[in-house]
Amino acid sequence: MSAEQAKSAQITWRTYLLPPLHPEGPGFVAVFALAALILYLIWTPLGLAGLGATVWCFYFFRDPDRVTPARDGLVISPADGIVQMIVDAAPPPELGMDPTPRTRISVFMSVFDCHVNRAPIAGSVVKEEYTPGKFLNATLDKASEDNERQALLFKTESGADYAMVQIAGLVARRIRCDARAGQQVVAGQRVGLIRFGSRVDVYLPAGVAPLVAVGQKAVAGETVLADATSNETARRGEVC
Repeated sequence: MSAEQAKSAQITWRTYLLPPLHPEGPGFVAVFALAALILYLIWTPLGLAGLGATVWCFYFFRDPDRVTPARDGLVISPADGIVQMIVDAAPPPELGMDPTPRTRISVFMSVFDCHVNRAPIAGSVVKEEYTPGKFLNATLDKASEDNERQALLFKTESGADYAMVQIAGLVARRIRCDARAGQQVVAGQRVGLIRFGSRVDVYLPAGVAPLVAVGQKAVAGETVLADATSNETARRGEVC
């Protein structure tokens, strides 16, 4: 392990209490803090409630570094949250992919999860498409088709294609996507943000089995969703 790796692996109180913020965060935190101050001047208990909301806002926009497993074929979770569903579904039509249903893994982000989204695989961004829509509860299956979304099509060096879709939800009203067509990305690279709570779908190529189970906690940039080089069958989840 190099000195730089050893330094990054050290766990300190700052790792948990003062993580880095996403660039969109400081402005929102400042607004929440100002509102908390005004509420405090009106009535102390309101100010304390505002302080709690400010702390929540700070942690909502946290953007901690992640250690991404690096190997060809690994598909990494693009979002923090719960693996909400694993189903066979046709990829978004706007990406122009083969409409044959393929495995779709959906990760739902609550308002308490880190909302920075990351690239699920290493490769090139072939296409990016924004689709306006509704703001249904993101836990619903039909949210994949009806809700506002931002879709990305990735292609690996081997020619395999993967889709990642950022989906707005009942509370989330803004999707930020920093990836652009023609851009080369590495697995775990930051590619966007959704505020304030929603879901990200990943569509796997045919024959690639998921290595996570419904109900499992996923960590963006770290949890391995699938392995394109493995012949392992899909895993089942057991509540312990």
